[in-house]
Amino acid sequence: MSRQPELILEEKLVQQLTELGYGLVHIKDEEDLIKNLKSQLEKHNGITFSETEFDKVLNILSKGSIFEKAKTLREKQHIIRDNGDNLYFEFINIEHWCQNQYQVTHQVSVEGKYKNRYDVTLLINGLPLVHIELKRRGLELKEAFNQINRYQRHSFSANYSLYQYVQIFVISNGVNTKYYANNRRQSFKQTFYWTDIENKRITNILDGFASDFLEPCHISKMICKYMVLNETYKYLMVLRPYQYYAVEALVDRVTNSQKNGYIWHTTGSGKTLTSFKASQILTRLAKIKKVVFVVDRRDLDYQTIKEFNSFSKGSVDGTDNTRQLVKQFRDDTKLIVTTIQKLNVAISKKHHLERMLKLQNERIVFIFDECHRSQFGETHARITGFFKNLQMFGFTGTPIFKDNAVKNIQGKRTTFDLFSDCLHKYVITDAIRDENVLKFSVEYVGRYRDRESANEIDIQVEDIDIEELLESEQRLEKIVDYIIAYHNKKTHNKTFTGMFAVGSIASLIKYYEIFRRKKLLSQHNLKIATIFSYTENEEDLDANGFIPSEELLIAAEPEAEYRHSHTREKLDEFIEDYNRIFGSAYSTRDSQSFYNYYNDISKKVKERKIDILLVVNMFLTGFDSPALNTLYVDKNLRYHGLIQAYSRTNRIINELKSQGNIVSFRNLKNATDEAITLFSNKDAIEVIIMKPYDDYVTAFNEAFEKLLQIVPTVDSVNELETEDDELEFIKAFRELMRIKNILGSFSDFKWEDLDMDEQQFEDYKSKYLDLHDKVKGDRQADKVSILDDVDFELELIHRDEINVRYIIQLLIKLKANEKKDAEQVRKEISNLLNTEKQLRSKKELIERFIRENLEGIENTDDIPQEFEKFWDFEQNKAFLELVKKENLNKERTQALIEHFLYSEKEPMRDELLDLLEGDKPTLLQRKPVGDRILKKIVDFVETFINGVVGV
Repeated sequence: MSRQPELILEEKLVQQLTELGYGLVHIKDEEDLIKNLKSQLEKHNGITFSETEFDKVLNILSKGSIFEKAKTLREKQHIIRDNGDNLYFEFINIEHWCQNQYQVTHQVSVEGKYKNRYDVTLLINGLPLVHIELKRRGLELKEAFNQINRYQRHSFSANYSLYQYVQIFVISNGVNTKYYANNRRQSFKQTFYWTDIENKRITNILDGFASDFLEPCHISKMICKYMVLNETYKYLMVLRPYQYYAVEALVDRVTNSQKNGYIWHTTGSGKTLTSFKASQILTRLAKIKKVVFVVDRRDLDYQTIKEFNSFSKGSVDGTDNTRQLVKQFRDDTKLIVTTIQKLNVAISKKHHLERMLKLQNERIVFIFDECHRSQFGETHARITGFFKNLQMFGFTGTPIFKDNAVKNIQGKRTTFDLFSDCLHKYVITDAIRDENVLKFSVEYVGRYRDRESANEIDIQVEDIDIEELLESEQRLEKIVDYIIAYHNKKTHNKTFTGMFAVGSIASLIKYYEIFRRKKLLSQHNLKIATIFSYTENEEDLDANGFIPSEELLIAAEPEAEYRHSHTREKLDEFIEDYNRIFGSAYSTRDSQSFYNYYNDISKKVKERKIDILLVVNMFLTGFDSPALNTLYVDKNLRYHGLIQAYSRTNRIINELKSQGNIVSFRNLKNATDEAITLFSNKDAIEVIIMKPYDDYVTAFNEAFEKLLQIVPTVDSVNELETEDDELEFIKAFRELMRIKNILGSFSDFKWEDLDMDEQQFEDYKSKYLDLHDKVKGDRQADKVSILDDVDFELELIHRDEINVRYIIQLLIKLKANEKKDAEQVRKEISNLLNTEKQLRSKKELIERFIRENLEGIENTDDIPQEFEKFWDFEQNKAFLELVKKENLNKERTQALIEHFLYSEKEPMRDELLDLLEGDKPTLLQRKPVGDRILKKIVDFVETFINGVVGV
């Protein structure tokens, strides 16, 4: 009976889709799907395929990854006919997207690793290009998302893999509906609601979403015009609604007028993708000679540069060499991607002007990414003065209004003054509501409790604006101590990274040297990196007229001969530290080497290889790293500068990252409120800023009360009778974990504030993980559980510092302690083995070592060595059992595991099957055999190697 509402929803949706113009076709399996595909492609192309000719078509369709199939879908195709003639055809009409064949089907069954039945599929020219997964009202949308991921693993790639041609997935429980591109790398956090042009959500699939989004012409337009094939990372992207409306508005203005305009889309909402897509679409307009997409090189990170250069090689680099740019202006290049620096040189240097003059009267569209930083000054006047028939569009997350305009040689100029009307608006409150960016948790730290001594430490910052006090060594030392004490807490044990913005280069140098000194004293193990800009001929602070006496010079340390050094020398010194850590060879010797250093830092922050990046201004705008979650601030920020800086922390990534953390060592409360009000409204503060600590304490206690209503004791979990009961417990405890995840990032957090003590939490967590293991373990192919697609959000449990090395230290403590203390240690070990995800696979072995070996070890110093001997023996035994049971080549299996550990990429099926001795599996056996070997190798690595190496 529980499935009945889902089936009713499905039937109503199919009926509505047929009314929208889809032809209803009954397809029960892949054989039917292929027959229908043949007839639809024939109808679309006005041809007839023979059986052998259609086999060639199927051969084209079956090749490649999801990304490669997306390219195949969009390309013109060619086969040789039976009579030797060339035949050209297409899978979809990209240019005239409404001129395709539309069908809807439901309950298609495909058998791969398991047999799966899909809810609703939209066929365009016979290919399944949109798949809709439905859940009954009240169930989480995430379950539908997880179900599609399960299909990806189990059956989408089966046989001819036609379901890998799906471009857009839609998930709905009737009242809530979201969509996303066929990209398995994205998390549920990266799925989108559809909205109208005013950013009002359209969530009910039957009441609005189907007629707006799934209407045949519109869904075709999304697939043909508003998807991006990311060449750098080989995955599909689809535009969000506000991106769609912005591009539509911009294209309409170019088509129907010569007015300028700008797009206000909040920081973190994907402006670069929107502006780049608009540039691509405008190139298709015949009356436009050139589209010039202009970026500020200072705003670009490594990833964005790769993206641009993959489209137009060499368009963005670290130089101001404009030769290639001038060449592109004169040749057939329709879309030019360039930097503001190169464009400025091209229209200002005499030796380029003669070649550029012929373009002065041509219709050229300029699109500026983050326009307010690149356009306020002489460059704007130079561009508008040179090109006589241009149209200019700007994209910005933080427009310049009269309130935040800075006076320059042209007076106070706003974004409106430069670009005219705002064509579309999507502000930070819209983005937070849509869960496209996170809220900010802002803490103003004037004093804090030292974790070692429990003493109150006064940083003396509240409302102080005296430079001498702000720059005092004592204050800076206290701030560094605070960061060292709380960085792990803020970043979930360095799962994420941080940035530290300071007020001046002089201040940055002091901070860096304090961090470095404390690291040499073993007071922290944080990887600190820095970058800042310097001037070639800066003032030498040692040229002050005071000549030291000969005695002072002799007594001084060699490197302390001068009290000051140029900032460039300091930067090179800090870069040398970086080179030693990462084995690189960067410097400031030339602009390209410095630019390469900039790129490498950007990359390392994204890869979480740098813990804290220390900056003055660089990286506070334009830098996009979902792995960054914390910004420490010791500088004055206002208006767009404040919002831009804060917004480095609020990119969506997963459940563990619940907010962007701002830790301010200055009182920026008024400045923060003013900035939020300017860029949204005065009521937005509650939407954008996280609630106070006490509110989350209350929320946790209320969630705990709900948990107790379901399971009054830990043992009550064992007595849950049905899967529905288990689901209620999973949801209740998961909510507790989510709130605890937020609480844990507050400096003030302590368990004593909560109604639930830490031991209770750990005990319930153990039961929660038991249920996860039961649900996610091997189950029969024909058994369907309502828990199959529940997301346990195990990232909320992950703790990097708890590994086998940690357990060994506890074993030493256990052996050394008296009975009373030993019981407490034994309990702690048991807790960890039951509740830490990466230890659960090792639980049985560790418990056996304690039971069979620990008592016989007399000297506690021998425990690590004895454990290693035990572990090596068990690992070797398990490895030999694995190769024997699966009939694998021992040497090749060892080499494959080593490569897996090095690359961190799961081996391909052919690599796994190559390990087999004797006869190879048949075509039908290849997938199940490969999957089985992969699972056993992954389990072996998880049990014996991950979290163990180096103990």
